[in-house]
Amino acid sequence: MTTTTCFDVFRQCALAVQAGELIESISAKDKEFHFQNWFQKRLEALSIHFEGSGRNSYPDFCLVKYTEGYEIKGLAWPGREKSYDSNSQVPTGSHNGRQIFYVFGRYPADMKPYPDIGDGRRKYPVIDLVVCHGDFLNADHNYVHKNKSVKGFGTYGDIMIRDRKMYVAPTPFALVEGATGLMTLIVPESMKADSGYQEVGRLTRIEAPSLVVSYTFDLRTNKLKAKQIPNPTARTAHRFVAYRLAGHSAKAVSMSKRPPVLDKSSGAGEE
Repeated sequence: MTTTTCFDVFRQCALAVQAGELIESISAKDKEFHFQNWFQKRLEALSIHFEGSGRNSYPDFCLVKYTEGYEIKGLAWPGREKSYDSNSQVPTGSHNGRQIFYVFGRYPADMKPYPDIGDGRRKYPVIDLVVCHGDFLNADHNYVHKNKSVKGFGTYGDIMIRDRKMYVAPTPFALVEGATGLMTLIVPESMKADSGYQEVGRLTRIEAPSLVVSYTFDLRTNKLKAKQIPNPTARTAHRFVAYRLAGHSAKAVSMSKRPPVLDKSSGAGEE
């Protein structure tokens, strides 16, 4: 059995939502850390040591005793929920030798019904939550993100163009059915839960027939063109299991019958 903190962490999150532990916003303007802070309290309740998070760190929480990390994504609901922006880091289940889990929590988009606790700050609930292994989003562990640049642009040749990539990936709420309004954990089938969990679904993701290996951008026409090659492991099945706490809802979780349509907008309702 693989040693992992994800079952204890998910249990703590699910019980906190059930107990009505609310998110507290930092300020009326800055929402970036509100759900992150809520999750941090769950780690602290488990006495799990972690390295401090920051605006430009990845993942948001790197554990000290375990080679694992947690990346936190708060989503306003209703709002953008089919996709999210990953700034500078492609989703993955492994980064820098750490196993990566993603924590998606949805909270109310309309804050007006919730009381102001001062300085425009409010407390509001977690509507639903999915903790998933990063491989459920992308199982490629070999790609290494790097920002590059080219010089010589502009009339006088002294302008630099920086290639700072952003990745737009589907959320679990787009990939599966049966997660709305509930707390769900999705892990590779090799990770076995204890008797405190119930299995609520078997999920399979199939590798695509081709891979994007490069792209070019024409500055004259503003057209972006991708180069693809056949995927040598096309049609490989990656199998996962969806769990919930025993005694919680047994509603089945299954892969969505519709492939996710990624929203081209950037950042709407997502942090």
